Amino acid sequence: MVKRTFLFSLISKHATMKQIIYVLGLVFGVGEVLAQPGIEWQKCLGGDFHESTNDSQLTSDGGFIFVGHTFSTNNGDVYGGYGGGDFWVVKTDSLANIEWQKALGGSSTEVAYAVVQANDGGYLVAGNTYSNDGDISGYHGAQDIWVVKLDAFGEIVWKRTLGGSEDDGVASICLAPDGGFIVAGSTSSIDGDALSQGHELLEVWIVKLNDSGHIEWEHKYGGSSSEKAYSVSTAMDGGYVFAGETTSNNGDVYGNQGNVDYWVVKIDQNGVIQWQKPLGGIGADSARDIQPTSDGGYIVAGGAAGPINSGQFTDGKGAIDFWIVKLNGIGELQWQKALGGSNVDLALSIQQTTDDGFIIAGATQSLDGDVQGSLDYFAGWVVYLDKDGSLQWQKAFGGSNIDKFFKIHQISDRGYLATGETKSIDGDVSGNHGLFDFWVVKLSPESTPTSTPSSNPLTLSPNPAQNTLSIQTQEAGKTEVQIYNLLGEVLQQQRLEMSDLGATQVDISQLPTGLYLITATAASGQVYTGRFCKQE
Repeated sequence: MVKRTFLFSLISKHATMKQIIYVLGLVFGVGEVLAQPGIEWQKCLGGDFHESTNDSQLTSDGGFIFVGHTFSTNNGDVYGGYGGGDFWVVKTDSLANIEWQKALGGSSTEVAYAVVQANDGGYLVAGNTYSNDGDISGYHGAQDIWVVKLDAFGEIVWKRTLGGSEDDGVASICLAPDGGFIVAGSTSSIDGDALSQGHELLEVWIVKLNDSGHIEWEHKYGGSSSEKAYSVSTAMDGGYVFAGETTSNNGDVYGNQGNVDYWVVKIDQNGVIQWQKPLGGIGADSARDIQPTSDGGYIVAGGAAGPINSGQFTDGKGAIDFWIVKLNGIGELQWQKALGGSNVDLALSIQQTTDDGFIIAGATQSLDGDVQGSLDYFAGWVVYLDKDGSLQWQKAFGGSNIDKFFKIHQISDRGYLATGETKSIDGDVSGNHGLFDFWVVKLSPESTPTSTPSSNPLTLSPNPAQNTLSIQTQEAGKTEVQIYNLLGEVLQQQRLEMSDLGATQVDISQLPTGLYLITATAASGQVYTGRFCKQE
């Protein structure tokens, strides 16, 4: 069990975050300490039944657009609709005040999963439909993909139903470099629009539309089992990268580690595979988001189910973990990080931040491990990693019912916008209209205060060090030495006899490379502090 006795004995249980940051800075002499962001404001949007926002985007006017589904009709914030489940599109200002909203669909069930702003200022919304009436025409059968182009004020410009006679579904869309759109999902059809040669069962289906909604090309990807795509992004070379899951180990897929793997595929601007990469262990692993990174690589987030230390998946915590994977530009693994507690934790959205770290959002059922602050059964969980994948802070948000985050963005003030759904009416949540609502949460930026260096510095050499660190205080005698990571966790603790004739050696060979904080508490109670870097 991690010990924090010394650190937290200095911090009252009633201390504020600013006080905690001050103590951390005073004890460790750290120039910068990241504070967990708090909620600046939150909004519940919806009616008296069930609403959930599956995707959100920042808009060019400084506001936001949210898409998902509504089962409410003409009450609360919902106006229009056909009942039975409709697309719900909500455009707001920068404080999530509604500017306009649209309920779109037919007499059956529609769910919107993705939105992107077009070059002309309008929006492309994509989701799934079972209807052939109302706003929808051209239904092929079973479940179809429905794509709707809206102008800047929410009026329909054009609409397109994509699919065949079997189930077809969309999970993600992105803007193509030429102003068209890439639609990513899955299909079981071999007719209708899904005419490209496939393999079998359920396959990834990528469709390229021009800016008028006409199909330019479509491709299926997979093997003899089943594959799904959950996220697609434009790559720096003008092609595209998608991520999802695979259960195959033939056809387009090779290198599968187990039952279900992450599947990351890079295609060129015409849909031709350039490389593909299954990632995971022998359990079930599903990638839910992929984004290009500033170094030309990719960051992938999703969920991985143990057992740990199998394949590329290591250090798992519970049933399902947040699993974050960093790839270089040709799909080679650079690092991976498992995060969570003893229950289910699923990462659904990731974005690189302005300081080259990564902000991640999803849902957690855990109350232990890396998860702290959760109130009950399902909470929205936000995690920040530095550029090398080290955990810097985490925070659970919600009330005593079900709360989840499906998307997170860093915004212009370096704070964050997290969006998802809530069924709570307490805790962090207020204003719920009934059952589930869209939940929009504005998080403050992390603060980075500069502290006054300790007046009792610890002499350390060499620094950086490899296997042995020499420490020297101004007092001889028995001294308690503790080494902390930047989260305040004690990684190493031992009692040494300090000499007044020279330095004392500390073995650091078992520590991984990185930056560490060290304290030496003399018999007099005097505390000496310092920082050192462990290198290979």
